[in-house]
Amino acid sequence: ADLQRDVSKAANALLELGVRTGDRVAIYMPMIPELPIAMLACARIGAPHTVVFGGFSAEALSDRINDAEAVAVITADGGWRRGKPAALKPAVDDALATSPSVRHTIVVRRLGDAVEGGTAMTDGRDMWWHDIVGRQSEHHDPVPVDSEHMLYLLYTSGTTAKPKGIIHTTGGYLVGTGYTHEMIFDVKPDDVYWCAADVGWVTGHSYIVYGPLANATTSVLYEGTPDSPDWGRWWQIIEDFKVSILYCAPTAIRAHMKQGPQYAAGHDLSSLRVLGTVGEPINPEAWLWYWRVVGDERCPIVDTWWQTETGGIMITTLPGAHVMKPGSAGMPFFGVVPQLVDGHGHELEGAASGNLCLVRSWPGQMRTVYGDHDRFVQTYFTHFKGKYFTGDGCRRDGDDYYWITGRVDDVINVSGHRIGTAEVESALVAHPLVAEAAVVGYPHDIKGQGIYCYVTLIADAEITDSLVPELKQQVRTEIGPIATPDRIHFTPALPKTRSGKIMRRILRKIAENDFSS
Repeated sequence: ADLQRDVSKAANALLELGVRTGDRVAIYMPMIPELPIAMLACARIGAPHTVVFGGFSAEALSDRINDAEAVAVITADGGWRRGKPAALKPAVDDALATSPSVRHTIVVRRLGDAVEGGTAMTDGRDMWWHDIVGRQSEHHDPVPVDSEHMLYLLYTSGTTAKPKGIIHTTGGYLVGTGYTHEMIFDVKPDDVYWCAADVGWVTGHSYIVYGPLANATTSVLYEGTPDSPDWGRWWQIIEDFKVSILYCAPTAIRAHMKQGPQYAAGHDLSSLRVLGTVGEPINPEAWLWYWRVVGDERCPIVDTWWQTETGGIMITTLPGAHVMKPGSAGMPFFGVVPQLVDGHGHELEGAASGNLCLVRSWPGQMRTVYGDHDRFVQTYFTHFKGKYFTGDGCRRDGDDYYWITGRVDDVINVSGHRIGTAEVESALVAHPLVAEAAVVGYPHDIKGQGIYCYVTLIADAEITDSLVPELKQQVRTEIGPIATPDRIHFTPALPKTRSGKIMRRILRKIAENDFSS
């Protein structure tokens, strides 16, 4: 009732500002309740929202506002990060200097007096949330829309090209997220569920906001980092709120793994009953640490594979129904029809490795790229005619379990042998001193491409003369001599995107001694 009241008032505020069905609204906020309230208010009046991750720059925000032609922005004066205020409104002001479509900005007062010098407000454009939303009626009748009406735009981060505005629609998307959330996480009425992602990414849209709320699930929303005030923060939250389902990224698991098991061991995690991972393939060593240290060897792990474009989970295990294989995404969810093909598009039967495609539609499928349908067709449907190409390489084993091997452009051709970087990374991380690894190719005079490995060690581990030979032997043992690393580069951390994915493009440039931008 509280959420419905607040959403209704926010919807009425948007209507007062002249926002109408079909208008786009940009949202740029920290992880606070007003963020999902703003999203739901937009949905309630049929105004597609485009949420922009709060860590993006003013330029990135402006690019997305302009592409969506947003008429309003909902933001905050800032948020709290590691106990310190981090202003957001200045970035909005900079972005709006080059975003002529925006008529109004609503600002949540999150930091208040903690903003040094106060928050600048532009007369006639900017207004405080507590003023305009606070004065609205609690009654609002939702606007009926067609099932194919655009629910939201979400921009994928491009490295060399303009970000793509992924369109998800109202009816099918809600069916997909609601059903996958209920079935895959075995959701019960008394569960406390925590998806430790950011709403600025698709995981937050589907499995913090829309899926859980469609199932009336009690959820945790956390504004903060996993290491503040210390690395026990997540486990304290789980203990305090009796979290029963935890869904997070392998990157976060490896970060905790690097710090050691003592933080998790210092808290009562007995309320947990289902664990999940999302965002990238998880290496078996991190999977086992998650299962043993966090799940106490009793919580099933669902290692979910899906994409911004799919809207919801496509390949997974089901807790209690499937045998778990550390590192495997599992099997296709109900109605999902994956297919492995070779480089010429020919279907591969049985146990095989190839390009992962989808050959039948599903409820949460993206409809197009906003304003550029040709790009939609070219990106996803031209590589292999009649099939949606995911861009991922995949291996299917003899039990029909699918193992995601990484993006197809993350394959190294060593003396004519195609070696998946994810496989080498998993072999390295299997060493007890390795917390994380990233592998890229680089030009090699004899082999064509060599294997360049970046390795991050666990806390307090030392680099010794014997460690490099040990790691090379580890890979030889796990994969074979052809995959032996040519170079091993120790580093205290790996460069990552705002969503926690390793920035391999930068690592390739370093490996190739290419220091151009």
